[in-house]
Amino acid sequence: MLDIREYIIPQSLEEAAALVRKSPANRIVGGGCWLRMERRPYGTWVDLSALGLDQIHAEDGWVQIGSGCTLRMLEVSELLRETFGSCFADCVSSIVGVQFRNCATVGGSVYGRFGFSDLCTLLLSLEADVLLHSRGAVPMEEFLRTPRHGERDLLLGVRIPQDGRRAAFAAFRRTATDLPVLNTAVSVSGASWRIAVGARPAAAALARQAGARLASGAAPAEAACTASEELRFGDNMRGSGAYRKALCRVLVAQCAGRLKEGLR
Repeated sequence: MLDIREYIIPQSLEEAAALVRKSPANRIVGGGCWLRMERRPYGTWVDLSALGLDQIHAEDGWVQIGSGCTLRMLEVSELLRETFGSCFADCVSSIVGVQFRNCATVGGSVYGRFGFSDLCTLLLSLEADVLLHSRGAVPMEEFLRTPRHGERDLLLGVRIPQDGRRAAFAAFRRTATDLPVLNTAVSVSGASWRIAVGARPAAAALARQAGARLASGAAPAEAACTASEELRFGDNMRGSGAYRKALCRVLVAQCAGRLKEGLR
């Protein structure tokens, strides 16, 4: 059962930032999908819903996605589909159900840096930046490496370069709506390829050598084998490291193959 002392809807980013810095017991709430499962007291819940962070728009060569956008908004956005293909819909459509996706937000999904996050894997492949109130734009790769413990910044959203990049996403789940055993995303812009693999079960990471192999003309299966060798995979209740390594070869090859087919 949640124990919340105070619930505040700030009217400015400055007010929200001050509330978050005031005490470690104060927390930003998005959809609240994971927080509601916790059993500990909170000082203040800070609700950012009045700050206009629930928009998806293109501006100055970037596609910007506010932290208040729900996963369902990503799934049905025509702008995201027209710009990057079906990868966003493919990424989020298997996350629990529509009711959950109508609540879960981009901010909660990204800020948590969860190893199983499908969205973080896709954003990493798309060379996205995370937009923070104090630190400004931080590359997704750097953000995922930064421990969240003690961090008191506001996540305003993410931005993706509008450079003609297309992406493909694939994940394997033992059962529908379960957390992924492994997820992968591959993107291409011109001659530049990026391969991201998440749920290893650690957070998503780039397979740079495999991306370079695709750029040099290697077949998807060859690049997928390279990715499985350069990344580390561990064990948990959903699968062993060896199993994840084998899945990596399959999923990366699928994503890269779809993109190469589309480039013909």
